[in-house]
Amino acid sequence: MSCASCVNRVEKAIKKIEGIDSVSVNLATNQAQVKYDPAQVKNGQIVEAINKLGFEASVKSDEKRPIKFLYSVKGMSCASCVGRVEKVLSKVEGVEKVTVNLASHQAQVEVTNKNFPSERIIDAITKLGYDAALLDEVKEESADDEHEKESNKLKKDFTFSAVVTSIVLIGSIPHMMEGWGAWVPLWLSSPILLLLLTSYVQLVPGWRFYRNSYKILKNKSADMNVLVAMGTTSAWVYSGAMTLFPEQLSSMGFPYQLYYDVTTVITTLILLGRYFEAKAKGKTSTAIKKLMNLQAKTAKVIRDNQELELPIEEVLVGDLIIVKPGERVPVDGVVVKGKSSVDESMLTGESIPVEKTVGDEVIGATINKSGSFTFRATKVGKETALAQIIRMVNEAQGSKAPIQRIVDVISAYFVPAVLILATISAIVWYFIGPEPALIFSLTTFIAVLIIACPCALGLATPTAIMVGTEKGAENGVLIKDAASLEKAHKTKTVVLDKTGTITEGKPKVTDLIVTSTITKEELLTITASVETASEHPLGEAIVQEAKERKLPLVEPEEFQAIVGHGIEATVEGKKVFVGNLKLMKEKSIELNGSIKFAEKLAGEGKTPMYVAMEDTCIGVVAVSDPVKKDSVKAIEEMKKMGLEVVMITGDHYKTAQAIARETGVDRFIAEVLPEDKAKEVKLLQEEGKVVAMVGDGINDAPALAQADVGIAIGTGTDIAMETANITLMRGDIMSVVTALKLSKATMRMIWQNLGWAFGYNIVLIPVAAGMLYPLFGILLNPMLAGAAMAFSSVSVVLNTLRLRKFKTI
Repeated sequence: MSCASCVNRVEKAIKKIEGIDSVSVNLATNQAQVKYDPAQVKNGQIVEAINKLGFEASVKSDEKRPIKFLYSVKGMSCASCVGRVEKVLSKVEGVEKVTVNLASHQAQVEVTNKNFPSERIIDAITKLGYDAALLDEVKEESADDEHEKESNKLKKDFTFSAVVTSIVLIGSIPHMMEGWGAWVPLWLSSPILLLLLTSYVQLVPGWRFYRNSYKILKNKSADMNVLVAMGTTSAWVYSGAMTLFPEQLSSMGFPYQLYYDVTTVITTLILLGRYFEAKAKGKTSTAIKKLMNLQAKTAKVIRDNQELELPIEEVLVGDLIIVKPGERVPVDGVVVKGKSSVDESMLTGESIPVEKTVGDEVIGATINKSGSFTFRATKVGKETALAQIIRMVNEAQGSKAPIQRIVDVISAYFVPAVLILATISAIVWYFIGPEPALIFSLTTFIAVLIIACPCALGLATPTAIMVGTEKGAENGVLIKDAASLEKAHKTKTVVLDKTGTITEGKPKVTDLIVTSTITKEELLTITASVETASEHPLGEAIVQEAKERKLPLVEPEEFQAIVGHGIEATVEGKKVFVGNLKLMKEKSIELNGSIKFAEKLAGEGKTPMYVAMEDTCIGVVAVSDPVKKDSVKAIEEMKKMGLEVVMITGDHYKTAQAIARETGVDRFIAEVLPEDKAKEVKLLQEEGKVVAMVGDGINDAPALAQADVGIAIGTGTDIAMETANITLMRGDIMSVVTALKLSKATMRMIWQNLGWAFGYNIVLIPVAAGMLYPLFGILLNPMLAGAAMAFSSVSVVLNTLRLRKFKTI
């Protein structure tokens, strides 16, 4: 393929095949993307249809395209759990990539084999001691119920544990120091009663720690559950042995000390921390549930001239659907009758309703505000925009930022390191510590085990990613994955495609200048006749102007689009050229003084097109594409953020200069051929800049892919959106500012969380090990260690929730 008309011919040929749903042909990548019904169409038919046109086509194998499975994983409690699951799943045959998310308790698995048995992953996770199930979008509500059930179970366990712990604390007062607690009844301070009550706390509410520890140790690994179980069990067993065999142990040199209060308080505090964490984590991800609740449950469908109210699942492509005021649009489609205004804020974040009339697209889950209308369904089920958004948000929330990989490596060594440190500190203090040395060493051993918190490390990044992607979805910014969010905050240069991004993308004819003996109407008729075979937006504007003036158009006998230059055609036996100055010079056209008119028009921000017949220029047609109302403000905001804003366009230098002057762009690149946009982005990257490219068309797809961050305007084409890291559901570039500010706010939150999580462990583990004792006589009470550990994770999640207050301009 060599030009836009080739693209047009290929698309038309493929669309003629029965069973074709949609076709998107890309001149820049020389590819055709086709959606079709495999029951009606075979790949060979499409290839044959293209080859008949004189092109060479072959099916591009999609065997290497990853297939994603999403699983729920229950039982993970800290970052080391994540590392273990990822390590095992990455070794499963056929698995290409694994991402496990602690905050959402999900595992994303990519495979390339279409026949990959999903049960293979479930078996591998189950063998590790966790519960796993394949997660479907439709099961999101039941997953939410599971989350609620777990929160309620933790609340119940904590409540019973707290009641019993209160009794144990009161009963332990006389054992803490001689002369204390004379008011405590003798029966309540009985060591046997305290042992029984503590055993209840350890083996009923605290059983989860033993159960999870067993599963983990069985797989020759360790996590936070192991640390808690070891710490509390050490205190419980020592106290129990001292209660049951006091004389024997005292004769062996073991000092009399009961730790029942320590054991029960630690278990209770950790359960409280887990409960708060579960409740807070539930608040970090409400996006999917909110989106699912937006969908209409039924639709008023016209079938056999009857209006039927059908469940949304029974709506078919092609159905005619009636929407009355106040109702939600059930699925995606095109209006065929009536007009109204529709609230699309759920999709775009824009509160002002959008006018809809015949031929306009409507999106499922948006709200009809005023009049009634009938539309034809074009996308249903998982093909609707809402379903695609849910899938995209779900995948983004389950993805992992590059920074998290570093945390995972550290976490893999964290628990073993803590176990070694606890053991070393206990041994050292046993030999050099104050009397009773055994009690001192046991205290440090328990404190180190209990205070270490790999949970905070594991939650620092994924919770921020979940809230960040949710806020994005709320504001019409769809983020592909966590890596895209992380890359976006490093952006230094924003490249804006002019047409359809800075401007409306709906050009209009503004000037007709004649340089020969013909009239303006004749000039427009000749130019529009040539452009009838073109699909270029400027050409469409000229044809539309001629139709509005009801001018008689003639179909060209021969037509050739010359990429980046213009068009050559034959109209009523005469050669006609429409294009830029390069085309005129290449064809040795006599310009008749038209350059001065073209340059003046270009200086006003208009796009001038020379029109020549045979070897003489007969006039200039100017087309203007108005700047979007928010473009100036958005560019101003980007510059305030310290970003370099670059405009890229195929327009004449002076036209680009005028638009740049109007919008406040400091740097622009003009007269760029569509296929060269990616090269220009690469040149900027070679200057050492992190580049974000913003575009909306098929021609922008290679540039979006080349950029460090590709941002697609959602009002553009599907292929641009597929290539992009971030998709903006609104048509204005103010959303670019929102996306970049959101990425910076999210990364700032991640660094705060990681700073707290690492700082907490780096500072308090040495304190628990007794490093301050020689200088200041400070030894950390294991109960305080339990409280600190319990609330470290909660503090990380609560800090992340501040991101929910993020607001757009």
